[in-house]
Amino acid sequence: MMIGRIVLDTNCLIMAISAKKTYHKIWESFLKGDFELCISNEILEEYEEVIARNISNKVSEIVIYTLLTRKNVKRFDPHFRFNLIKQDMDDNKFVDCAIVANAKCIVSEDHHFDILKNIDFPKVNVLGIDEFVKQLREG
Repeated sequence: MMIGRIVLDTNCLIMAISAKKTYHKIWESFLKGDFELCISNEILEEYEEVIARNISNKVSEIVIYTLLTRKNVKRFDPHFRFNLIKQDMDDNKFVDCAIVANAKCIVSEDHHFDILKNIDFPKVNVLGIDEFVKQLREG
């Protein structure tokens, strides 16, 4: 079952890689190839930095290696900056990647992404992590 392309916010990735968390289903589904994870170099750099800082360098290396070697990871290089999120400009890397990738959604718990609900073009859907896990379970 292929869900399609998604962009995963860094905090949701961190919640997903922990085997102790409810959200590990996301990482398991990713490894099974249930969805395509869309990333850019900027996103990859943030993943690496935040995982190393919050968990460990070793876990960061393993996760980044996994992302770089999986067939269901799609890399994009957005050249245009839409700057749709003004409250935290750093979040726009996820939005730009989702637009270029024509992703189904961004999975995030960050409320800065709420502004996207009010923007009709380009349309970017945002799902909370619980909603995304529910979709994975329902198949």
